Amino acid sequence: MRTAWTAAELMDTEFPEPKWAVPGLISEGVNLLAGPPKVGKSWMSLGLGLSVAAGGKALDTVPVEGGPVLYLALEDTPRRLQSRMGKILGGQPAPVGLTLATQCPPLPQGGNEAIANWLERNPDARMVVIDVFAKMRGVSPPGASAYDADYAAVGHAKRLADHYGVAIVLVHHVRKAGSDDFLTEVSGTNGLAGAADATLVLKRARGKADGMLHVTGRDVDEAEYALQFHANAGAWQLLEGPAMDHTVGDTRAAILRHLRSQPGGQPKDIAAALPQIDPHTIRRTCSRMAADGQLTKEGNRYFASPEDKARSGQEVSHLSDCPATTSDLHEEVGQPIPELSHLSDPPAAAQNEGK
Repeated sequence: MRTAWTAAELMDTEFPEPKWAVPGLISEGVNLLAGPPKVGKSWMSLGLGLSVAAGGKALDTVPVEGGPVLYLALEDTPRRLQSRMGKILGGQPAPVGLTLATQCPPLPQGGNEAIANWLERNPDARMVVIDVFAKMRGVSPPGASAYDADYAAVGHAKRLADHYGVAIVLVHHVRKAGSDDFLTEVSGTNGLAGAADATLVLKRARGKADGMLHVTGRDVDEAEYALQFHANAGAWQLLEGPAMDHTVGDTRAAILRHLRSQPGGQPKDIAAALPQIDPHTIRRTCSRMAADGQLTKEGNRYFASPEDKARSGQEVSHLSDCPATTSDLHEEVGQPIPELSHLSDPPAAAQNEGK
């Protein structure tokens, strides 16, 4: 692969768009999928592998192009894999394009070659899943810092992904301690997320959603998605609409939906549009949502997002750009307009002091 250009050559070069295993979520390159123990990472990764291998819809919502998938289930037994796949498939035939393995050497000790050989045999492969990454990262180089060791460990998978133009998903854990920044929750140093092309963090959620998937990366827009887990089918489903609507109670969700369509509403306006909810409840809930950062408040008006508030402010300033005439002011206040020259005269006391 070419690695150097002049600026003019680079601007004149046409590059293919990145290939997506799951459009909007998992692109070619290294994708770090992290989450706490027992949150359902393996159910999600296996479900994604089955969907991508068969084609159809991933997470019951996202259309995907079918193609070969390699799934390394390094913490599972064949019996457990069979049981889980049977639940997810629900009687549908298993896709022939999915290859499963329960053992593989670490990447630096032969794992690279094993995956490369499979990719050579499957040139149209869509995805490789390593569950879990800790089983494949290998021993850290002697004398390397923790950051350098993490960066180098992901680098082995990165070279495979870039060379073969395939999405590689590394299933990983998060720290026990939570954080406002989901990237800092990934177990290990920042070297892991820094070397990966995208990071996806699956977290438990409150409200009507069972999980929240936070996504950021080089080729993927930063976003968060609400998910529901269907235990009887072992399947994660991507819920429609903004994630916040599924992680708050019914009253808050109804208020959010109204303010997205009618930004800047006062509690009395919201109560009129939502007669099924007590007006006192709406007033208290709006105040609490503003305190929780779920609404933006200006005076007695509420907005679903700071962007809505900014747009509203721009509309007001645009209208105020047209100065009112004195006749307009006279009609508005209904009082005589004092002579401007009289207003500009200095106070009598000031005139006397000047003498």
